Amino acid sequence: MPDRPGRRVVLVSVLGTVARVAVVLAIYFLIPMDRAVDVTMVTELTLGVLAVCGVVAWQLRRIIHSKYPGLRALEALAFTIPVFVLLFATAYFLMEHAQATSFSQPLSRVDAMYFSVTVFTTVGFGDITAKSESARLAVTTQMAMDLLVLGLVIRLVVNAIKIGQQRRRT
Repeated sequence: MPDRPGRRVVLVSVLGTVARVAVVLAIYFLIPMDRAVDVTMVTELTLGVLAVCGVVAWQLRRIIHSKYPGLRALEALAFTIPVFVLLFATAYFLMEHAQATSFSQPLSRVDAMYFSVTVFTTVGFGDITAKSESARLAVTTQMAMDLLVLGLVIRLVVNAIKIGQQRRRT
């Protein structure tokens, strides 16, 4: 039977994850987003997606080599998913401010985050909808990537847990 993390280890893990997510949320709400959508912004958002992929790869390695792979996996998902959602929220916020007809209503940062979460969870309340072709392309991209995150990334994390547990046994 694998070692179980003590309360202190779990507490430090939870507090660390909450702190990292809080920093990402603060960055989302505090960074200036008042420029027009252009090639530079699209490039930056693309680099953001690639950075999330890099973080996932780093976290998988961390899970495999961890004393508590299950706990590290929960940390990884609890951090990666909000970052992923906020990356798309940023894109939606910028799109709507560049072209006011992109969505069915004006989007604040909270609205953009809310819309990104409803797309990620496939709830889709219908209160905010993509109206322009570029907004529909962005939402379609998020939907496809959501499937990758929900399927592939979770599968990779589960496999990393198994490898980490096997590594600990030997």
